[in-house]
Amino acid sequence: MLDIERHREMLRQCSIAAALDTVGERWSFLILRGAFNGLKHFEEFQSTLGIARNILSNRLTRLVEHEILKREPDPADRRRVAYLLTDKGRALLPVLIALRQWGEKWVSGVPGNPVLVDREGRRPVAPIAVRAADGRPLTLDELDWVDRSEVRDA
Repeated sequence: MLDIERHREMLRQCSIAAALDTVGERWSFLILRGAFNGLKHFEEFQSTLGIARNILSNRLTRLVEHEILKREPDPADRRRVAYLLTDKGRALLPVLIALRQWGEKWVSGVPGNPVLVDREGRRPVAPIAVRAADGRPLTLDELDWVDRSEVRDA
C-alpha cells in the first residue's frame, strides 16, 4: 500500500523539476537540436530557427550559465563566438531523441526528416526505451518509484 506522505516527500526530491527549469523550454530544446546538428554561431541559430534575437541571446546565455553549451572564439574567425556542446549538453542527446520519437508517434504520426542514423550502418536509431540493468526493455507496469534506501546495489 502506498504511503501518500512518504511518496509526496520522494516526489519533492525528484530532479525532473530542476531539469525542466534548466532546459524545459521550447526554444532551449530547438537550440539544442540545432547544436546537435552542427549549428555553432548566433546567426546560424537565428536564421535557422527564426527566433527573435533577444530570445535567442537569453536562451544561449542560460544554456552557457548551466554549462550545457560553452562559448569559445571561433578558430576560423576569432571575432566570432562559437557555441559548443559540453559533455553535460551532449548527455541530453537521448532526451531529445526520445522527445522526437514520441512526437513522431503521438503528435505528427509520421517519421520526421532528417532521419537520425547510425554512421556505420546508415540505419535509423532504435526507439529509446527504459531498460533494466541487464538490458531488458521495461514497461510502466514493471517499474516502481522507491526511496533510494530501498535500492539494491548492482
